[in-house]
Amino acid sequence: MSVTGKIDVSPHHQPTDLSERTLTPEETEKLRSDRVLVSDFKQQKLETDAQKNWDLFYKRNTTNFFKDRHWTTREFDELKNCRESQGQKLVLLEAGCGVGNCIFPLLEEDLSIFIYACDFSPRAVEFVKQNALYCTERCLAFQCDLTKDDLQATIQVETVDVATLIFVLSAIHPEKMQKALEQIFKVLRPGGIVLFRDYGLHDHAMLRFKSGNKLGENFYVRQDGTRSFFFSREYLAGLFQQAGFETLVNEYVLRETVNKKEGLCVPRVFLQSKFCKPVS
Repeated sequence: MSVTGKIDVSPHHQPTDLSERTLTPEETEKLRSDRVLVSDFKQQKLETDAQKNWDLFYKRNTTNFFKDRHWTTREFDELKNCRESQGQKLVLLEAGCGVGNCIFPLLEEDLSIFIYACDFSPRAVEFVKQNALYCTERCLAFQCDLTKDDLQATIQVETVDVATLIFVLSAIHPEKMQKALEQIFKVLRPGGIVLFRDYGLHDHAMLRFKSGNKLGENFYVRQDGTRSFFFSREYLAGLFQQAGFETLVNEYVLRETVNKKEGLCVPRVFLQSKFCKPVS
């Protein structure tokens, strides 16, 4: 499954829901009949080549694939509050920063903020550092594999106020998601918040995968070798709770987008959530 052009995943104040999207009979049958999994050998190769595949993704698309996420401060109260209180110094970690589509709108709005920005892809990190808005006094970008590298080698324990995981966890193998969350938990201060947004169960992107792309339950591989997981509320809450977090908000965001090229109106499902590191 390949996509071209800039991808807009902005909320535009869509409705939220605690229930999964209801599938049509045709969609139910499609998911039920898609039982053949990619071979263990190919799955292992995809895991081994994960960093290379994302590096190639950024080589092909450079900084042109995702739209800048100017909606972040509008959507998440914690960042809104920071904007309203310029005297408050906020320390932010963007885990999986890509080429900076989230961090640079924040820096451009001149918030009283310091951002740690890490990504799996060395090429993506270089794009961040080459951006004209990148300033080492306000931002530190570094390469990090959250599933095995030590985040504390760069960030001191319990010094981060807010961490963002925006369309990042879905790209990690389900068996390694827990490790990534545990790393973030360690660097967050008590009372610190994780802001999460990612693909939800039964999103249109999930239903577009053809037979032969399934890696496991709700887990698929794209044509370019990058992978995507689609979260249910219950699955996501369980992951965070096992890592020590408390759930504040955990809701599906439902919207429809128009594919002008194909003349279709398609249902999109995202999961938007907030989790907190307990104070005690």
